[in-house]
Amino acid sequence: MGIYLNPGCERYYQTLNSEIYVDKTEMIAYLNKLVRTEQKYVSVSRPRRFGKSIAANMLAAYYGKGDSRSLFEGLKIAHHEDWDRYLNHFDVIRLVMTQFIKANRNIEESLELLCQRVLDDLSESYPEVKYDPNDLNYSMERFYRKTGVPFVIIIDEWDAIFREQKEDIEGQKYYLDFLRNWLKDQEYVALAYMTGILPIKKYGKHSALNMFDEYSFIAPMQLAPYTGFTEDEVKSLCDKYGRSYEGIKDWYDGYDVTDVLSSDLNYEMQNTGIELKPVHYSIYSPLSVVKAVSTGIIQNYWNKTESYEALAEYIKMDFDGLKDAVALLMDGGRVMVDISSYQNDMTSFHGRDDVLTMLIHLGYLGYDIASREVFIPNNEILNEFKTSTKFDEWIDTFKSFKMSQEMLKATWDCDEEKVAEVLEWFHDTTDNKTYNSEAALSYAVKMAYYAAQKYYTMIQELDSGKGYVDIVYLPSPKYPDKPILLIELKYDKTRQTAVDQIRLKKYPQTLEHYEGNILIVGINYDKDVSSTSVEFKHHSCLIEKA
Repeated sequence: MGIYLNPGCERYYQTLNSEIYVDKTEMIAYLNKLVRTEQKYVSVSRPRRFGKSIAANMLAAYYGKGDSRSLFEGLKIAHHEDWDRYLNHFDVIRLVMTQFIKANRNIEESLELLCQRVLDDLSESYPEVKYDPNDLNYSMERFYRKTGVPFVIIIDEWDAIFREQKEDIEGQKYYLDFLRNWLKDQEYVALAYMTGILPIKKYGKHSALNMFDEYSFIAPMQLAPYTGFTEDEVKSLCDKYGRSYEGIKDWYDGYDVTDVLSSDLNYEMQNTGIELKPVHYSIYSPLSVVKAVSTGIIQNYWNKTESYEALAEYIKMDFDGLKDAVALLMDGGRVMVDISSYQNDMTSFHGRDDVLTMLIHLGYLGYDIASREVFIPNNEILNEFKTSTKFDEWIDTFKSFKMSQEMLKATWDCDEEKVAEVLEWFHDTTDNKTYNSEAALSYAVKMAYYAAQKYYTMIQELDSGKGYVDIVYLPSPKYPDKPILLIELKYDKTRQTAVDQIRLKKYPQTLEHYEGNILIVGINYDKDVSSTSVEFKHHSCLIEKA
């Protein structure tokens, strides 16, 4: 037994011996199917507090040389046929990259130290094998050929360099090349299992570690039930310890994951006629649940292990109205996100979607893979957002959002004067200071109704067959009781002209199944009013039920 080579069972034994233990050993049954196959490269990414290190210790105890049978015989994995096929069958190399990669140490020195430590362990266990202390790959091939025992390589915190040395792009590339050369197409590798917070780094659309299958927090695939505590597991803990399940659920639930991708569903339906039935799992943060169940105190345990400053740092960037999006999320809304452009690091942000995608991987946002929307998953994370936005720089953002909420409520209440007043405020304060075009008015209207995204889907220029409605807000399936909003914009005309145009072109008839729950909103702005007039920069609004 060495420090890095076959480190033994002690770490996992301590987990098993803890007061609260949730059995995730069935994960081994899936990984056993991948051993010594083309799919033997597994990269698992999920947030801190979600049991990555415990899983790595479990695998080291199971696969590594030694005798761990007694640990696993009473666990779920033992109910699977041929469960012990690979039990204590391999030489395990277990590495925690934060032990090597430090902010004050360059990556070449870090990897030289890693190679030295691994080879020291190997030479102590197999002193009869000749090896090259300056060539890790060749040496591991030598040990494998002489012993006939391949390696299971387990790398925890594999993405440490992207957090410790964020700006060292060349160092990051050097590191990725090292991992590729060490692991890819090597016969001595029976299984390579990496864990981290971030998915594998991409450069453009490519990855240096493209041999790995990624089981991310967004798409955990077959490892979905092992991503965190499931609903059934939490219910069982609450029953055992006499805790309030509803309270636990309210504070720590909200991450929804599935065992298949939406693209998999589309492929199967279109190409085989077979409908895949994805299994959805409601996932809880293990650390928070354990703390709440063991103490009986439901509170925010998130920032006890990682400062909320990380969250504040990213949302302060305010890419593409990021702060406005955060305000909407904090109000219980959802935001559509394109996750495809994110480069899987802590620095390469090209827009709002990249920052929001990273916040998914950090656990600050939940992600709905079907609707491609992000949301704040629970009260614990909402508390983090509230703490992170207690700064003067957020005053204007929250004022704008509050005004938008007032705009929406005034519309529902058919309070025409209030709608005109709020719209006037937005038209006067938005970045677009041009007042003499319908486009400028449209921009102000969309900003004024920003809070409506919680309840509606916005459609611009909806075709009625006889013309177009300027802006339409259709209620989301979650809020079927909300009225449709048909908004017609005019300038240098009248609010009545706007409403009449909707009725004349029979726009409501295109939405017949919403009959009785449609509001027509006509808005006008006179651009040529003299600056000395009380009507200068004044809006008018008319709201009628269709």
